[in-house]
Amino acid sequence: MTNHIPISINLASDPFRRERADNLTFALICGVLLCSLVGLLGFIWHARAQASDLRRQIATEDAQLADLRRQQSQYSAVLTKPENAGTFATSVFINQIIARRGVSWTRVFQDLGTVMPTNVRLLAIRLPQVDAEDENRASRVELDMVVGTTQPEAIIGLFKNLQKSGLFGAASLVSQNPPDHNDPLYKYRVTVPYDQKL
Repeated sequence: MTNHIPISINLASDPFRRERADNLTFALICGVLLCSLVGLLGFIWHARAQASDLRRQIATEDAQLADLRRQQSQYSAVLTKPENAGTFATSVFINQIIARRGVSWTRVFQDLGTVMPTNVRLLAIRLPQVDAEDENRASRVELDMVVGTTQPEAIIGLFKNLQKSGLFGAASLVSQNPPDHNDPLYKYRVTVPYDQKL
């Protein structure tokens, strides 16, 4: 004969657990994590697609650059042939003459007059380099000047004026010579970029 022992449940001391609310919370957390994972995977896929496009674009531009370098080497080979050397030199010479004729000497001296201190004299000037006009119709010139003064500190004022001017760039002091028995001037050779507005 089997004896059944009754099980006593005291609901006051051992209530039902709130499993449904906990399961709902866990489900919401899992849903948020799943959405985050999907978003992260989408971001990774998009980044990989962009990187792939960028690699293709770089490969295309590298191929174009290699083609341009190949063409440049072909043109250089043609230009360096002995029979073409005279033509190339003549072309460079003519282009330099055309560029130099585009520079107004009157305007050069006018612009220099706005920056030259009263105790500094312009002794010599030349144009060793003239570039082509840019989109603002400015002839980019490198002025090579020799200036003289009886007061050495006056050259500092010239350099400051050149730097503040919108027409001239940073000046460089190439050489300087002290006065001698025949010439009382301190002489300075100065190079400075110059943008002449035409």
